[in-house]
Amino acid sequence: MRPDLDVLAGHHDGARAGRCPTQAPLPDLLFALPDNLIVPRPSPSPRKRPRMTTSSIDLFCDATLADPYPRYAELRAQGSAIHLTEHDAWALPRYADVRAALTDPRVVSSLDDIALAPEADRDTPAGTVLACDGPDHARLRRVLSRQRARPATDALTADVHRRADMLVRELVERETFDAARDLAQTLVADVVLDLMGLPATTRDSLIGNAAATFGPANGRYAAARPAAAAMFAFLNDVVTPDVVRPGSWLATTYTAADASGITREEVVPLMSTYITAGMDTTIHGISTAIHLLAAHPGQFASLRNRRVTADRVFHEALRFDAPIQAFEGRVTRDVTVDDTRIPSGERVLLLYGSAGRDERRWGESADRFDAHRPDSDRHLALGAGPDLCAGNTLAVLQARAVLTALARRCTRIRPTGTAERAVNNVLRGWERLPLDVTPDGRRTA
Repeated sequence: MRPDLDVLAGHHDGARAGRCPTQAPLPDLLFALPDNLIVPRPSPSPRKRPRMTTSSIDLFCDATLADPYPRYAELRAQGSAIHLTEHDAWALPRYADVRAALTDPRVVSSLDDIALAPEADRDTPAGTVLACDGPDHARLRRVLSRQRARPATDALTADVHRRADMLVRELVERETFDAARDLAQTLVADVVLDLMGLPATTRDSLIGNAAATFGPANGRYAAARPAAAAMFAFLNDVVTPDVVRPGSWLATTYTAADASGITREEVVPLMSTYITAGMDTTIHGISTAIHLLAAHPGQFASLRNRRVTADRVFHEALRFDAPIQAFEGRVTRDVTVDDTRIPSGERVLLLYGSAGRDERRWGESADRFDAHRPDSDRHLALGAGPDLCAGNTLAVLQARAVLTALARRCTRIRPTGTAERAVNNVLRGWERLPLDVTPDGRRTA
């Protein structure tokens, strides 16, 4: 078995699992016939040429971003690797292939190449975890490894739950509120900025200003580029060692730079990953989970009655409607996905959103939100392997706190007014999510 994506072919519909090994070719012998006529051994039949499947689907047009899942289904039906002519990139839409690519960094690299827009790659400062591989990737992640480890996150549990319960109690008393802005965004920003050691006044300068620069160089990218540049300038100019709180994550990062763990120039790019991408992903994941519970009152009742856990709800929401829909990189060698060959150096889009709906992995109910799904935590919405989201444990903790508080303090949640999608090249979530809730009268404290 070759050390490339050909390993993926081993679990596509069982097609190769039961295939007999190819018989080794016989030597090219010459056979002498009685009349001394020399006849060469017939040549083996020519090897089947790899096929190339193409699609003109634009994954980043408004219509697709509004509802990408029918397009994903088309791509999965076409094959394991589809060349997108609109973007000159290969899409991997199936779960098994996305997982294999994520767990073997030798195959797909994000080194200085994390967006379809070349300008975005040039704009991304050196030192961000998203745009490096190998030893550098491990070195940068190691800076906050102790703070991100489960024991440290567990120590935050009581405080995060307290914050979430206080916020939910205040909002539920109003009976109508915006679950995206008033709840998910407020809690996540407060928790993350406090961990970073930044004042709450920096929130508006740090939320939602970088993610739209991923994807192709379309109108959304052009509109977001100045805001992303302003955010990095803000971090460089304002977030200095004398501003951050001692003992905070940012203070730890500056100390690591002073101790030669990383360079001073890498501090801001490194922290931007945790501050911006981490907050945006968690905010969208939580708001999506709330939206789905509001749309499925029976499943909210299951959460209230403890027939299903808040963690299970959150993971199923991530699987069903991933906050990060795609991630881009380049293949570092010629690779074969099923029977399609992708040449070295080609761009590849790992479609997290499509992987979460792959019926090959999730069965006939792949397109149904089911909080009781037993293996929903095997989703790829937060990456996997070396590219597993660095803040995934903190994200789950914050979601658990919010959903538990809602289930404790409300007997019913339902949509009201007009919800608005946050239209973004790669992120998927809600800009506004108005809810009408019925308080549980037994909860007065």
